[in-house]
Amino acid sequence: MERTDTGIVIDTGNATDTGSTMDTGNATDTGNTMNTGNVIDTENTTNAMNTVNTEQIQCIDKDHPEYPQKMRQYPSMPSRIYLKGRLPSPDKPTVAVIGARMCSPYGRIQAFRYAKALSEAGVQIISGMALGIDSEGHKGALEGKMPTFAVLGCGVDVCYPKTNKQLYKRILWENGGIISECPPGTQPMPWCFPARNRIISALSDAVLVVEAKENSGSLITAGFALEQGKMVFAIPGAVCDALSTGCHRLIYDGAGIAYCPEVILEELGISGRNRPQTEEKPNLGLASDLNLVYSCLDLRPKTPDYIVRKTGFSPAQVSNCLVELMLRGLIRESGRHYYVRT
Repeated sequence: MERTDTGIVIDTGNATDTGSTMDTGNATDTGNTMNTGNVIDTENTTNAMNTVNTEQIQCIDKDHPEYPQKMRQYPSMPSRIYLKGRLPSPDKPTVAVIGARMCSPYGRIQAFRYAKALSEAGVQIISGMALGIDSEGHKGALEGKMPTFAVLGCGVDVCYPKTNKQLYKRILWENGGIISECPPGTQPMPWCFPARNRIISALSDAVLVVEAKENSGSLITAGFALEQGKMVFAIPGAVCDALSTGCHRLIYDGAGIAYCPEVILEELGISGRNRPQTEEKPNLGLASDLNLVYSCLDLRPKTPDYIVRKTGFSPAQVSNCLVELMLRGLIRESGRHYYVRT
């Protein structure tokens, strides 16, 4: 192995459909965290180096400067991540586009459409490269000419599912990245996928659920996002469609209704096309900090994270202002970590 300024670099050869089984130590399922250990099977690594085209995998420890700042603030994040390609730029907004694997044609169209529109506006798209909504989100992002990023529930050198081999390659060709907390060669295991969802939400500024059944894994990602104070949006569907039940539940609980891509762009502070201008919000004689926080709110639920970005205040200052505004009866909490005007 050769150590570089971004951590440990492992030459693993071409990404394979099955990967090489590697000794990951005593990795166990601990709920939201995963202990992958530091052990790498050097024999399998040597075998991988014999492949025709050599590719580099970076191992980035949590104390390394390259470890994503967005992930540092959450205690459940892994002690190290593995990377092929690039990490999302911290200077550009990132939205997770997620949903059902067995999605409807409507869901496929909307995932591609929303991801493309967001990408064209300069938003990075992140997802899990699963079949269905995830894949369409990645494809839409690539069509919009922005890099896209996949967080896998296996090693970064293992393409899963196999049918996404071309998408896997294109993500890397188009300056995106493949990310995982699993050591190279780790095969996909059921418990790895719920665990990787917390990384998807941590790296995102907002999460868009396109289609999801009532007990969908996408709701796990949305749950992590809410716990992390991120914005969550859902696309509504037919009330009789089981694939929209999860989305409707999120909306009922306070998630934003993503009736068009511009709604998300507006919440990210990006001017959306064909969006009506909102009327100027009145000054109620509040102190300047309270008035600024109040001006960020309307009848659509907003998160503290959104207000932090709009105002430049610290999370603690925003929290204090929200409490003061609630005590004055000017705003209320419409759902966990969501606030609206009264």
